[in-house]
Amino acid sequence: MLTKRKKENTIKGVRRHETDTGSPESQVAILSRRIDELATHLKKHHKDNHSRKGLLQMVADRRNHLKYLEKKNPKAYNSLVKKLKLKK
Repeated sequence: MLTKRKKENTIKGVRRHETDTGSPESQVAILSRRIDELATHLKKHHKDNHSRKGLLQMVADRRNHLKYLEKKNPKAYNSLVKKLKLKK
């Protein structure tokens, strides 16, 4: 589970300004963190299909945020992909 402190630390590296929580960069960072945590859960509980569906929805949501960011601001997209070590 993503606690408030983990979420703040995740956003800290990619935020645009001090109170940023809704920019595409922040959203992608939060989703990436949640995806990582859920993936480790699914490695242990491989029959948890409800969580697997949620994971797939989060991956699709992150993909849509990344597409939007790539279209609107390619420079920010490239730096975010490098920071989060995502595949293009």
